[in-house]
Amino acid sequence: MDWQELTDLTRGQPFVVERVRLAGSGVVVEGQFEPPQLALLSVDDQVFVAAFVRSHGSIKEMERIFGVSYPTIKSRLNRIAERLDFVDTDPAPTGADVVDRLRRGEISVQEALAELGKSR
Repeated sequence: MDWQELTDLTRGQPFVVERVRLAGSGVVVEGQFEPPQLALLSVDDQVFVAAFVRSHGSIKEMERIFGVSYPTIKSRLNRIAERLDFVDTDPAPTGADVVDRLRRGEISVQEALAELGKSR
């Protein structure tokens, strides 16, 4: 069974792994182990995270891959980030993010300057 099958089987419900067998040596370890946080995401969210990593975090590339807008990508990233303990769910925008949004006409020059001023 792989993580995707386990994710489908558990349907997002919390679970604990109690037995691990090392394939190469056959050593078995029993106890209570928490699965990796990414394994607790839905399969669709796991695919989205993998695509994000493969695109080196390029939101523009994610827009192209998924055929959706910048705000849709950001919204989904924020939703996923809220489920992960170690991720800042409301990071300050980077200068590149602000410039990209300005180029696309999503924000005005004044809004861009205000956002850039906040991130310092």
